[in-house]
Amino acid sequence: MDLVPALEEPLKKVLGPATAKVMAEHLGLHTVGDLLHHYPRRYEERGQLTHLADLPLDEHATVVAQVADARLLTFSSPKAPRGKGQRLEVTITDGSGQLKLVFFGNGVHKPHKELLPGTRALFAGKVSVFNRRLQLAHPAYELLRGDDVTETVDTWAGALIPLYPATAKLESWKIAKAVQTVLPSAQEATDPLPESLRAGRGLVPLPEALLKIHRPHTKADIEDARSRLKWDEAFVLQVALARRRHADAQLPAVARKPKKDGLLSAFDAKLPFTLTEGQLKVSKEIFDDLATEHPMHRLLQGEVGSGKTMVALRAMLAVVDAGGQAAMLAPTEVLAQQHHRSITEMMGELAEGGMLGGAEHSTKVVLLTGSMGAAGRRQALLDLVTAEAGIVIGTHALIEDKVQFHDLGLVVVDEQHRFGVEQRDALRGKGKQPPHLLVMTATPIPRTVAMTVFGDLETSVLDQLPAGRSPIASHVVPAADKPHFLSRAWERVREEVSNGHQAYVVCPRIGDEDDDPKKSKKKPSPEDAAEKRPPLAVLDIADQLAKGPLQGLKVEVLHGRMPPDDKDAVMRRFAAGETDVLVATTVIEVGVNVPNATAMVIMDADRFGVSQLHQLRGRVGRGSAAGLCLLVTEMAEASPARQRLTAVASTLDGFELSRIDLEQRREGDVLGQAQSGARTSLRMLAVIDDEEIIAEARDEATAVVASDPDLEHLPGLRTALQALLDEEREQYLEKG
Repeated sequence: MDLVPALEEPLKKVLGPATAKVMAEHLGLHTVGDLLHHYPRRYEERGQLTHLADLPLDEHATVVAQVADARLLTFSSPKAPRGKGQRLEVTITDGSGQLKLVFFGNGVHKPHKELLPGTRALFAGKVSVFNRRLQLAHPAYELLRGDDVTETVDTWAGALIPLYPATAKLESWKIAKAVQTVLPSAQEATDPLPESLRAGRGLVPLPEALLKIHRPHTKADIEDARSRLKWDEAFVLQVALARRRHADAQLPAVARKPKKDGLLSAFDAKLPFTLTEGQLKVSKEIFDDLATEHPMHRLLQGEVGSGKTMVALRAMLAVVDAGGQAAMLAPTEVLAQQHHRSITEMMGELAEGGMLGGAEHSTKVVLLTGSMGAAGRRQALLDLVTAEAGIVIGTHALIEDKVQFHDLGLVVVDEQHRFGVEQRDALRGKGKQPPHLLVMTATPIPRTVAMTVFGDLETSVLDQLPAGRSPIASHVVPAADKPHFLSRAWERVREEVSNGHQAYVVCPRIGDEDDDPKKSKKKPSPEDAAEKRPPLAVLDIADQLAKGPLQGLKVEVLHGRMPPDDKDAVMRRFAAGETDVLVATTVIEVGVNVPNATAMVIMDADRFGVSQLHQLRGRVGRGSAAGLCLLVTEMAEASPARQRLTAVASTLDGFELSRIDLEQRREGDVLGQAQSGARTSLRMLAVIDDEEIIAEARDEATAVVASDPDLEHLPGLRTALQALLDEEREQYLEKG
């Protein structure tokens, strides 16, 4: 019988079924290796007491403190056997403040004997308030005393106590005891880093790092361990991405070079403006990739309004010139229709292939969405299979089995984060050979996050706005503190309309959810609960505005639950200038292009994320007139939500905003689905703070994979990769 390697040993064999069950269910830990990689969140020095003054209310907390006073009180209770109940009140101190502990009933006997004045212990529990004072009711505790008589008081006072990410079911020191049990197995940990890399960077071996992170003697031990473990995480992740890049580079693809006097040249010749330097530079990167016999994998990220669609269209035209077809995948029907409309308008007669009046160099641009009528759908499918249509724009309807291409050469995915890898691969699978791939996002991503999540894609950035784009002024409107500011906001909307312009009003909710039982049972977020009201709704606000501050203006609504034809009709009327004010949900967030719309009022702006607000704001200021974005909120000035809004109002730089956003969110959210389902997600590495390590790890990983793609000479690295990513998990890396 094969022996199970020590680190793969199931925890239930080592720690017993009860503890192992809690670890699996609440912490996602299943093996000895998993537990060894469950690192302490911070350390307490036994001689250094936790500040009781900083305890978070309603959260589980662990404190190191000394018993100042303990009193056993008796009170009358009908539930107690002799009508008398007992309560033990213990006051603990850390020199900066005091905290009361309370034990009731049968739970008083053990602490009454053990928690004598002067006793030091670790206490853990949920912090609550009673009689306006903080307290821990029935906390778990562990006395701090040396079992070994030879251990001196000094050693105890100076030792560092690891405090682990814990749960109500399993306190930090119980995890520490479990770690103590499995720690000898750390000696058998296989090192994923090539020896030359480890030695060259002066990193300690993995077994030593694991010992030092869990049982440090000094703060220098912790630093050594962290430096090493950060490198492991960065390097293993980058190797996974480098292998994907390497594998993609081995695939064959048809090189697509534009004809000298073809469709692209004809399109460029009729452009009424010159392309920005950025657009030309990025286009060259794309054309160079398209000309190779390996599939392009490129991420095009750019500011809202930087002209990504123009760059993508020129790439599609180049592929059509070279005899191939191009497909653009959009996340919503509104956006697919909008792209189809703007691309056919930009191309003019060049988009009328096979029609009377079509230009000599022209092709057909078709739309394919789930809600199209049967006849239109049949014609679109026919145009694709016969190559009559060079360009198709659609939603996930493009992925269905019935859709066949004559020769698919390029796939453009708009708003990458809305598509799963399965959908992307299904569309790519429709080519005779793997098509080239261009992924676009309007949510700017800091370089490190792009390297960590989209590391398998080459990145192009558009950070220049086209000439003629106007600046957008953004202001926070504190509706609760200063109601007259909100009245002034509606006056500003009227002023914009009287100057011949249009406005958007955005709300977080539609307003017809009451008849949808699933929606109404949704638990409110903490901020919702704080405000004691549901988010403002499109249908309500539109009604109030039409009867109140915007009376006399033409107000229409747009939201995701409207029939597709109605949505399209509303957008057409707004684009044609027939509607003054469009009250909408975030369906207008991406891609909607109405240059005459100059003002936007976002209601309950605190309910939206930073990047979403930046996206929404990008819908105004798209013409020659200046844009105005008003962020309406009822949140208090000191709240984190208000600080977020102030940050959005203070800069138009999407990259800067996404950094602020990431710094405000927890590290775990940064990678979103990229780490979802992976047993070993990032624990040590902070994507924003460890920029340098990630960049260096990418270079090292690329070199390692180039010389040994199958990692034959690096068995430790192969094992670490399997732990991070089985095949299914590796796919998540593409989801971003």
